[in-house]
Amino acid sequence: DVGDLREGRVTPDVEYALARDISRRALVVGPIAVGLAWLLRGPDGALAAALAVAIVVGNFLLSGWVLSRALKISLGVYHAAALFGFVLRLALIAGAMFAAAALLEVDRYAMGFAAVGSYLVLVTWEAISMTNREKEAEWTN
Repeated sequence: DVGDLREGRVTPDVEYALARDISRRALVVGPIAVGLAWLLRGPDGALAAALAVAIVVGNFLLSGWVLSRALKISLGVYHAAALFGFVLRLALIAGAMFAAAALLEVDRYAMGFAAVGSYLVLVTWEAISMTNREKEAEWTN
């Protein structure tokens, strides 16, 4: 309830809200990455790019969820989750990509470029939108 939030009785899950916002932006970035991969690397590249974008979006959602939960425990746990969790989540992205490459016949170059590219584009887009106050974030209401 917004009234509870304004009165300080409810703390919004800011990190998870940001992750959901980034995920919505992936609905634009994903098809562009898949289309570029299709043009440059063919159908195998498009499949690899789609998997890469899905892995990146999953990473953002996991990150938001972990940070939101960690803050509810304590500020120290939140800081640890932010610092060490970032490295662990990057390792999780790499592990998921290696697993996908091992289990499926995917274009590794397309997957790598799509993962790095989509990650950077999504983070940059979110940072710019928050800096320019493109819209009022749902957690500031």
